Amino acid sequence: MSVEQSLRTLLSEGTRDGTLGPGAKLPTERALVEQLSAPRSAIRRALETLEHEGLVVRHVGRGTFLTETAQQPAATAADDTSPAEIMQVRLLVEPPVAALASRVATQADLDRITRCLDRGGEADDFASFETWDARLHRAIAEATHNSLLMTMFDVMNTARGLPVWGSLKRRTSTPERRRCYHTEHTAIVEALRDRDPDTAHNTMRSHLNNVANNLLGQR
Repeated sequence: MSVEQSLRTLLSEGTRDGTLGPGAKLPTERALVEQLSAPRSAIRRALETLEHEGLVVRHVGRGTFLTETAQQPAATAADDTSPAEIMQVRLLVEPPVAALASRVATQADLDRITRCLDRGGEADDFASFETWDARLHRAIAEATHNSLLMTMFDVMNTARGLPVWGSLKRRTSTPERRRCYHTEHTAIVEALRDRDPDTAHNTMRSHLNNVANNLLGQR
């Protein structure tokens, strides 16, 4: 299990047993290093990913705190979700999200999305690519400026953090497929920049169909 997955499990268990709730302060980085037997750099990367997904918020000098999106209902809903169900929901949700983002995204949103795209293109290993892949998709959702949609998106992302999803992605990932995904991501981002809802919808759907086919052998 990766450091990020271990941290997600820790948060899930804490919300489930009531020891963690919205606003709760997480252990320090030093404590997490000892608890998860992981290097501090890996802990920081994992926390950065969770912060970008809206599950935690970090304040310099104060610490890291759990947000409302990490509450028990979201974690419970995701616990028994299969990869096939995740892809079904992604195909239902993300193409229309991309279409909406193409209409309402600000320049700051597009700059953030482009940064995620570029960092994903620079990634030369599975873990780095997956991190920026998740951030790119979330940045597109954030560009809709719809808080209810983001709550739904974060529930879906919680499911993507399950070990079964990560294991399947790792087994089916190759450098060639990562390059293909980056090309597809680029087409999606270009449609967002062009303010083209139909192309944004269709390129996102095509990308997710390709992901589903690679992961599950289906379209």
